[in-house]
Amino acid sequence: MKIMVGLSGGVDSSVAALLLQRQGHDVCAMFMHNWNDPGGKGSACQADKDRKDATRIAGQLNIPIHIRDFSQNYWDDVFRHFLDEYAAGRTPNPDVLCNREIKFKTFLQAAIDLGAGCIATGHYARIRKHQGHYQLLRGCDPDKDQSYFLHTLGQQQLAQACFPIGDLRKPQVRELARQAGFATYDKKDSTGVCFIGERDFRKFLAHYLPAQPGFILDTQGHPLGEHPGALYFTLGQRQGLGLGGVQGAHQAPWYVVGKNVTHNTLTVAQGDAGHWLDALRLLTSQPSWVAEKPPGKSFLCTAKTRYRQPDQSCQVQVLDDHCEVIFEQAQRAPTPGQAVVFYAEELCLGGATIEATDAAFGGLEAST
Repeated sequence: MKIMVGLSGGVDSSVAALLLQRQGHDVCAMFMHNWNDPGGKGSACQADKDRKDATRIAGQLNIPIHIRDFSQNYWDDVFRHFLDEYAAGRTPNPDVLCNREIKFKTFLQAAIDLGAGCIATGHYARIRKHQGHYQLLRGCDPDKDQSYFLHTLGQQQLAQACFPIGDLRKPQVRELARQAGFATYDKKDSTGVCFIGERDFRKFLAHYLPAQPGFILDTQGHPLGEHPGALYFTLGQRQGLGLGGVQGAHQAPWYVVGKNVTHNTLTVAQGDAGHWLDALRLLTSQPSWVAEKPPGKSFLCTAKTRYRQPDQSCQVQVLDDHCEVIFEQAQRAPTPGQAVVFYAEELCLGGATIEATDAAFGGLEAST
């Protein structure tokens, strides 16, 4: 079988291609150019460097590499959604949508059109076939597991994909790259939202979503100051509020505990703000199940409301096109627009988008 590797120019996809070649597969590669931002010189320079690194690795492995521009697909299927979510006062996760719409849809189709029977990426996750169905498992490196970002993949995508480094830990991957003579062996991991790069997030967002100043309120609704735009902030955030020396308040930091884009207001509280941010219950939309159906109408599992969060025990109630998630212990600042992802030990069951919570300003009536 011909396998098309999504060669990003990083160490992980480089070693994925290396391992597949050592296993005797017919390997080829594709570098995806996903972002076109005329004003983002830093991001463009990084993309050019990544393309050169990918081409160099393909040359060392003596495998063909295809260069494809998917920037219009990314704009239409990922970035527009990203902007719409921020405009609505939510905090989206574009990495989840990028995997679903670009890497395991646009890239997958392009690979098939070029004669490949399977695609491979450098994700830290695993795929297992069990009783005729495909399962998505956590990567063996708990510090790098990326199943959270892959939870929207279904049976068709998993049947045509592989994750060659899913059984490895990051130090092992870097050592394999060093032994193979790859210049990428010590390349820094990419972090944050891929298309922003090393730029100020608020300035980047303001280029597409100009916002108006509004009031910062305390939890009683009293004005404390002004913000540059409510949509630029997210729950639990403390940076950028500019609330120094509020009369009658102590010196503890302020945190965003609520936001109202309609009225362009932020609500803040001091200290750890746990009382205002904690939630036991979530309402979610757009559930996606790896097995293409939930384990049941009601089931117990663990879940994460953000990447790298330790597993949290919960009960999931499946209600037609949405879910209610009830945690055993309060969760700090689960945020509308983000994903809650469900697990049964090493098995990723799927996930859903957080719509509202029972936190004080979370949009659901508080639990009794």
